[in-house]
Amino acid sequence: MKTDIILSGVGGQGILSIATIIGEAATRMGLALKQAEVHGMSQRGGDVQSNLRLSDRPIASDLIALGTADMIISLEPMEALRYLPYLSESGWIITSSAPFKNIPNYPDEQALAEELKAQPHIVSLDVEQLARENQMQKSANVILLGAAASFLKILDAATLRESVGRIFASKGEEVVSMNCRAFDIGHEYVKNLKL
Repeated sequence: MKTDIILSGVGGQGILSIATIIGEAATRMGLALKQAEVHGMSQRGGDVQSNLRLSDRPIASDLIALGTADMIISLEPMEALRYLPYLSESGWIITSSAPFKNIPNYPDEQALAEELKAQPHIVSLDVEQLARENQMQKSANVILLGAAASFLKILDAATLRESVGRIFASKGEEVVSMNCRAFDIGHEYVKNLKL
């Protein structure tokens, strides 16, 4: 069994934190893991992308080939579409619907939303709004991870949630509690969709 994930977003959104949590969970479960990261101008809101490959067998390459990704997890809708050529026909897109307008010629939001909606396997949620509503603005990325958890068949949600706690442990119990709650919010959101 294997799962290939493309993580994408904009610098500062927490994409690499998601990769760290997934990687920690995979290691705990004894899975093989390969990761390749591309850091754009992350301090200036540039593209940040990571290839994350998980398997119960050895993995030869850390890069995901076109048309083979099982999932795109994206904190920015335009960035989700940027990596669409990598997604397999049965692959899922789990994305934030809230645009991060970091360029002057950002695409029309309505057209972007329609293109995402046209995809056969997609969950689009406004993680920024959910984070604001729950007074956890710095945990929008973990809400998105919680939403993706149901689709990561190689990892179980309980192990991912435990990894959230371990990754944030050095920041104190309040931060751990907030991020575990953020994970639960995203996870429950998807359960309520009845996909």
